[in-house]
Amino acid sequence: MRDYLSGIKGFLIDLDGVMYTGDTPVLGADEAINFLKENGFSFRFVSNTTRKCRHTIAERLLKMGLEIPETHIFTPPIAAVAYMKKTGKRNFRLLVTGDVIEDFPKEHHESQDKGSDLVILGDAGDEITYASLNSAFRDLMDGADLIALERDRYWMATHGLSLSAGPFVAALEFATGKNAILMGKPSQEFFDLALKDMGLRPDQAVMIGDDIHTDVGGAHGAGLRGILVRTGKFREDLVKKSTIRPDLTIDSIAEIGNIVDAAHHNHWERVT
Repeated sequence: MRDYLSGIKGFLIDLDGVMYTGDTPVLGADEAINFLKENGFSFRFVSNTTRKCRHTIAERLLKMGLEIPETHIFTPPIAAVAYMKKTGKRNFRLLVTGDVIEDFPKEHHESQDKGSDLVILGDAGDEITYASLNSAFRDLMDGADLIALERDRYWMATHGLSLSAGPFVAALEFATGKNAILMGKPSQEFFDLALKDMGLRPDQAVMIGDDIHTDVGGAHGAGLRGILVRTGKFREDLVKKSTIRPDLTIDSIAEIGNIVDAAHHNHWERVT
């Protein structure tokens, strides 16, 4: 089947809002994974989730009936660790919640005797307080760089839309005059990290997500085609207001077979 896909060999897929919402898998998500496996496509899951480590994410997905290898999951903490290795900046302060700390080297976490090279900010939930932000602010004013694991504005939590890391990244940028270095979507480097792991070029892969800005816009910026799903935090009014146009819009990940069919017939219609 791959010979008929106009060069498409792999898929990058968002998790929250695409494969599941809250604690409930999207109907047909498991069949979508099976479809990719059975038809020989490479795939990786690229998520801006910053509350859970990669191992915990894989275990949670398995409980939902979604069997996804841990190594197929790419999150901003994975990118941040790669950045630290590349730059040699080792000492850091984390402003996160959950067990995402497990993805980071413990020996260099908040090494206050040596000073922090990096302030790493993710979706910290109730850990965001005046005191925690002020401590991060002081580290930044003393020379640390600001690392944004993601800068989404909001996400769809179990009880409704909730603030994500973006507003607090913006607050620290405003206070310090520094620009955050983005690890997650829509950073091109983040997409490149997953593509490199699959051994594919951007023109050989498609991104599927529920966020017109971080998923579709980020995909376009990295040279991929972007598919928007009408699940998760999808909102028709925001899509209409956006200057970003998805290459295809589908009801859910369950329609991945239709994506293949669209590629086969070269029907990549930009939906307004």
